[in-house]
Amino acid sequence: MLGGTRIRTPAKEPMRPDGPEWTPPPRDPAQPAQVRRILALFRPYRGRLATVGLLVAASSLVSVASPFLLRAVLDVAIPQGRTGLLTLLAAGMIVTAVLTSVFGVLQTLISTTVGQRVMHDLRTAVYAKLQRMPLAFFTRTRTGEVQSRIANDIGGMQATVTSTATSLVSNLTSVVATVVAMLALDWRLTLVSLLLLPLFVWISRRVGNERKRITTARQKQMAAMSAMVTESLSVSGILLGRTMGRADSLTANFATESERLVGLEVRANMAGRWRMATIGIVMAAMPAVIYWSAGFVLQFGGPAFSIGTLVAFVTLQQGLLRPTVSLLSTGVQMQTSVALFQRIFEYLDLPVAITEPAHPVRLAEPRGEIRFEHVTFAYDSPETETETETETGAVAAPAPATLRDIDLTVPAGTSLAVVGATGSGKSTLSYLVPRLYDVTDGRVALDGTDVRDLDFDSLARAVGVVSQETYLFHASVADNLRFAKPDATDEEIERAARAAQIHDHIAGLPEGYDTLVGERGHRFSGGEKQRLAIARTILRDPPVLVLDEATSALDTRTELAVQQAIDALSKGRTTITIAHRLSTVRDADQIVVLDAGRIAERGTHGELLALGGRYAALVKRDAHLAPNGDHPLSADLTHG
Repeated sequence: MLGGTRIRTPAKEPMRPDGPEWTPPPRDPAQPAQVRRILALFRPYRGRLATVGLLVAASSLVSVASPFLLRAVLDVAIPQGRTGLLTLLAAGMIVTAVLTSVFGVLQTLISTTVGQRVMHDLRTAVYAKLQRMPLAFFTRTRTGEVQSRIANDIGGMQATVTSTATSLVSNLTSVVATVVAMLALDWRLTLVSLLLLPLFVWISRRVGNERKRITTARQKQMAAMSAMVTESLSVSGILLGRTMGRADSLTANFATESERLVGLEVRANMAGRWRMATIGIVMAAMPAVIYWSAGFVLQFGGPAFSIGTLVAFVTLQQGLLRPTVSLLSTGVQMQTSVALFQRIFEYLDLPVAITEPAHPVRLAEPRGEIRFEHVTFAYDSPETETETETETGAVAAPAPATLRDIDLTVPAGTSLAVVGATGSGKSTLSYLVPRLYDVTDGRVALDGTDVRDLDFDSLARAVGVVSQETYLFHASVADNLRFAKPDATDEEIERAARAAQIHDHIAGLPEGYDTLVGERGHRFSGGEKQRLAIARTILRDPPVLVLDEATSALDTRTELAVQQAIDALSKGRTTITIAHRLSTVRDADQIVVLDAGRIAERGTHGELLALGGRYAALVKRDAHLAPNGDHPLSADLTHG
C-alpha cells in the first residue's frame, strides 16, 4: 500500500519460505488435473509438435550411430589398414555431426514458435477474461497484482513452454536410444551404468517439489512489488509521496520488499543445487567405474572386451550423461512451472457474473426509454475485514449502499436527476443502466427490453457514461477521442470538440490534436479533462446519457463551462444525472430523491420545493454553502 509500512498479505497465506516458521503446504491432489490442463494448451499445435518429435527422434538416432562408427574405426579400419573404409567411417562421423546440428536448429525453431504461440494464447485469454470481469472485481483488486499475473507469471513460463516439450522428447529419445545401443554393446556394463538411476529420479522429484513451493512465494512477492510500483510511481502516487514527505519512507519500504525477493530468488536458484551437482559428479565418474568393471571381469576369467567396444561403450555412457541430467532438470522445471500455471488458471477460472445471453437481442435504433421495475440491488458483502485480501490479491471492501424496490420510468428524450445524501445509492442506480452491475431483483429495461437480454455491443452503443473521474490514455488528444469511434474523421473529432467547448483550447496547444495528454491526462485541468470526456461521448452519439456527478469535483467557474458542454450533449437524449450539487437539476423533467436506497420523493424542482421535504432541505444546504451567490445557479435554487 502507498505509504504503508509493508504490503499486506492474505490472512490465510502460509509463512514466507524465508521465515523461520515456514512449513510446506500439503500436496495438491488436483495436480494431475493441472498437468492435463497444461498439456491441453499445446493441443492446437500438435501437428508442429509431431514434426518436432520426428526431428528429435531422427537426431537422437543419428547421434547414437557415432560410437558404432568409432568402434569400427578402432577395431577394423585402423588395425587392418583399410584406408578406404577409414575414409568412409570418418566421413560418416562428420555427416552425423552435421545432421544432428541441422535437426537441432529446426526443432528449436519450431518448438520456440509453438511455445510463444502458447504464451500468446495465455496472455490473450487472461486479458479477455479480465475484460469480462464485473466492476466489483477491479474495485477490490490492486492493478499491480493484475499486471503481475500477465507479465511476471506468464513471462516466467517462457522457458517451460518454449523448450520443455522439445527438451523432454529430445532427452527421452536420446536416453532410450543410448540405452538400447549400450545393451547392444554389452548388457553387463549397461546394468552397472544404470544402477543408480532410480536414486537420481527420486532426488530430482524432491528438488522439484521444493522449487515449486519457493516459486509460488516468489511470484506472490513479485506481485506485491508490482502493486507497490504501480501505486507509488504513478503521477498521483508521486504527488502524494512528495507532498506528504514520504519519498524516503516509500524507498525504504520498496527496499525491504526487494530484499525479500532477493532471498527468494537465491533460494529458488540454489534449491537442490548440491543434490543435482552430486548426480553430475557421479555420472561423470562412471567411465572410471566402467573401466574398473571391465578389468574386474577380465581378472576373473570373463569374456574379453575389444578396445573399440570399450571406448564406444564409454562414449555412449558419456553421451547418456547430458540427456539424463537434462531430463531430470526438465522434470524439476515442470514441477516448478506448475505453480506459475496455477496462478494463471486462478484468473482463468474466475466466475464471470455479467455475461451475454446465448441469444442476445440487438437493438438497431434504440429510442432511449429507461425503466427501473421494482429494482433491488445489494453488493456482495465480503466475509472478511477491509484489511484482508482474497487469494487473487483482491482487497475486500465494506459493503456499499443497497437499492430497494426502485420503480421508475424515464421516457425517451427526457431528463432525470437523482439526488440524495452520500451513500444513498445514486451512483449504484446509474451503474445498473450500462450493466456495470446486474440487479439482484427486478429488472432494468431499455425500450422495453431487459438490459441483461441485450448484446454487449448494442448496450454500449445505446448508453454513454460521463463520470466524475475522467480517464484518459497516455496518447494524443485525437487518439483519446477516437477511442469512442475508431473510424471517426478529423472533421467529426473537431465537431465533437467544438460541441464540448474544448476545441479552442486544443487548437492552442503546440501540437494541436496530436498533443500527448500525459498519464491519466495530468497535462490537462479537471475541467478540460471533463470536456474531453464529453467530446468523446458526443462522438459516440448514444441515445441514453448517464452523468455520474460529472461536475462535482470542479470549481464553480469551471463547472459552468462544463455544464454548458453537458447541456449541448444532453439535447435530445435520455439523460440520467447523478447530482451532488443541485445546481444542475432545476430544469430536469423529473427529480428523484434517494434515501437509504429507496425513493423518498419524486417530482419537478418546483413541486419538490413546495413539498418542503428532503429535497427542499438539500437545496437549503446548498444555498447555505454559497450564501453570497458564489455558485452560478445558487440564487435560482430556492425559488420555484
